[in-house]
Amino acid sequence: MLALSNTLGRISDTVDRVMRGVALVFLVVMVLAISLQVVARYGFAAPPSWTEEAARYAMVWVGLLGASISFKAGFDPKLVKLPVRTPRAILAVAAVMRGAAVVTFLGPILFFCFYGPGMNPARSFLARNLYTTAESFDLPTIFVAVTVPIFIVAIFLHGLASCAASLTALRHTDQEKDAHAPHHA
Repeated sequence: MLALSNTLGRISDTVDRVMRGVALVFLVVMVLAISLQVVARYGFAAPPSWTEEAARYAMVWVGLLGASISFKAGFDPKLVKLPVRTPRAILAVAAVMRGAAVVTFLGPILFFCFYGPGMNPARSFLARNLYTTAESFDLPTIFVAVTVPIFIVAIFLHGLASCAASLTALRHTDQEKDAHAPHHA
C-alpha cells in the first residue's frame, strides 16, 4: 500500500506541476490579450477583434486548471472544517463524503464529455466542439473544451492520491500503536 501511495503521490505532484505551468502560460496569454485590447481600443481606437475571444478562452484554461490546483492544495471550499483532534473515524467519514461529493458532481460532467444523449459519442460535449470554430479566428473550440476533462481527471487523480496517503498514514499510526502497546502473556 505504501508503494502505491507513493507512486500516486508522485504522479499527482507531477500533474500538479504541469497544470501550474500550463495555467501560468494561459494567464500570461490572457493578460497580454487584454493589454493589447486596452491599448488598441483607447490608444488607437481600433482594437483587434480576436483579443477579447483569446482572453476569454485563456481565462477558461486558467480557471479550470486553477480549480485542479486549488483542489490539490486543499484550497477548495469546505462546508465544515474539522479540528485536527477530531476522532479518526469521523475524519474518515468526512473524507469519504468529500470524495463522494466530488465524484457525484464531476463524474457526470466527465461522462458527458465523451458521450451524448443515447450513449452517442458523436453527440458528446467534445465531439460537438470538434466541428465548431471560434468566432474571430480559425480555431476549433475543441482546444478550449478539452480543458474540461483534463481538469476533472486531474482532480480525480489528486483525490485518489490524497485518499491513498490518508489510508497509508492511518495504517502506519495503527501499526505504531500496536508496536508500543503493552503485551500481556
